[in-house]
Amino acid sequence: MKKILLVGNPNVGKSVLFSKITGINVHCSNYPGTTVEYSCGPSIIGTEEVEVIDVPGSYSLDPTSKAEEVAVEMLAQGDVAINVVDATNLERNLYLTLQLLEWDIPVIVALNIWDETKHRGIEIDVEKLAEALGVPVIPTNARSGFGLDKLVHGISRARNLEMPSLTAHERWPKIGEIIASVQRIHHHHHTFLERLEDVSIHPTGGFFVAAAVLIASFGLVRVIAETLIRYVMDPLFNVVYLPLLSAVSRTLGSGSLLHDILIGKLIGGEIDFIQSFGLLTTGFYVPVGMVLPYVVSFYFLLGLLEDIGYLPRLAILLDGLMHRIGLHGYSVIPTLLGLGCNVPALLATRVLDSKRERFIVATMISIGVPCVSLQAMIVGLLGPHGMRYVALVYLILLLVWLMLGFILKFFTRGMLPTLLMDIPPYRLPYMRTLLIKFRMRTLGFLKEALPVVIIGVAAVNLLYALGVLDGLVRLTSPVVTRLLGLPPEAVLAIVIGFLRKDIGVGMLAPLNMTIKQLVIGSTTLAMFFPCVATFVVLFKELGTLDMVKSIGIMILTALAVGGLLNLVL
Repeated sequence: MKKILLVGNPNVGKSVLFSKITGINVHCSNYPGTTVEYSCGPSIIGTEEVEVIDVPGSYSLDPTSKAEEVAVEMLAQGDVAINVVDATNLERNLYLTLQLLEWDIPVIVALNIWDETKHRGIEIDVEKLAEALGVPVIPTNARSGFGLDKLVHGISRARNLEMPSLTAHERWPKIGEIIASVQRIHHHHHTFLERLEDVSIHPTGGFFVAAAVLIASFGLVRVIAETLIRYVMDPLFNVVYLPLLSAVSRTLGSGSLLHDILIGKLIGGEIDFIQSFGLLTTGFYVPVGMVLPYVVSFYFLLGLLEDIGYLPRLAILLDGLMHRIGLHGYSVIPTLLGLGCNVPALLATRVLDSKRERFIVATMISIGVPCVSLQAMIVGLLGPHGMRYVALVYLILLLVWLMLGFILKFFTRGMLPTLLMDIPPYRLPYMRTLLIKFRMRTLGFLKEALPVVIIGVAAVNLLYALGVLDGLVRLTSPVVTRLLGLPPEAVLAIVIGFLRKDIGVGMLAPLNMTIKQLVIGSTTLAMFFPCVATFVVLFKELGTLDMVKSIGIMILTALAVGGLLNLVL
């Protein structure tokens, strides 16, 4: 089957064009041996069925990131390249175009975002541009569908020039000559959106915009997630699923090994989806009933902010701060996602270019970024004693997050990639593309996380039934009581924290602890071993060796900070 590649810079409308050409029968995959995602799907061009591939966005075919390396490898396997070019920024885009013309592959140019050229006072002579490049050039507007028929039918006219290779110093003068001959710019007044674009990356104004966007975003995510849990998930589990499990529980008989593994422990003679810790109870309810609503709301919001064009601005705004801890600005996106749920946050580390960055960010998220359910437990536990104690826990986690970044910056090998990112204009999102991207991400989460979470809960329950966890409680009791200054009963809460951090924090409430012990216990649990859902995703994203390193850092950090708090508070 012929492979049609959509090639272009980031944020030029490739994804919208891809969804228009392929429809809904698409899938998203990781390129073999990498965490770089790409989308592909079938289409009919004339009478021929072809495979259309949305190649990762690239500024150059001289790779400076993993995504650009994958793009180059894909080019070697393609039959035709549709070079998607931002018509409002020809100078930057034509560098990649000239490189494509040097490759042994037929090329046709889609001059996309054509509608915005008029708003920006840009006039382009398309015929002269086609003549200068030597390949067909079709003006398009992927969102409205303008020019797509001509583009698809023009694929058969794609040309392979096989130009002599130019150096970077030779390409830029060539681009200048082309621009001078085909483009004219007329004066126009700045629009409100253009002024907002400038404010969004201003060193001062940008932080006010960021604060407003983030506050509104987290409020929206919480409303959507809690609404889904209250009115959709909980009724389904309690009204439909619970009676079935109760019947299974009665059949198996409470206390049997199979009952303990499948259903778990009965709480007050009843099944509790959070505390029973059975394969069919907690193992299914946690990822689907509790985590999925937050995943759904975050993925929808993430796609919305991506398509509007705000996320690149946030990354640029925070790039200086993130560089101080050995990361670049785009690391802030998965970090912010972690405040809702650590699971989609770890999956979002795939946007980062290097393995080193993914390791650092995943470790920092797991230790210093509490999910929304954990935050709710911390507020519920410490709030009655005064909000200053809640603020103290947040301050400690922030300081640990920053210090950990500084430390890992010096102790992890690898170079820090420079943040080279296009800042697109603000645009209204194309709903079809947004929903397709949302669907693929959500299904990807269920496919990747759900099976492993269930297996993890089953394994823990088996260890509990065999008495292994009881031995762990006895083994760790001296550390908990002497180093952390907590009562012996807190050991069980910490062990439960291996499964669910928020439940572990909640189990501190009935232990009649002092406020000092509550602060130490909640802070230590927040930084300790991740919950099962986070743990399994951490394993899938980092691999066995890096996961072990990350877990070791978590345990050492939690014990060190907890011991220090026991001394100074």
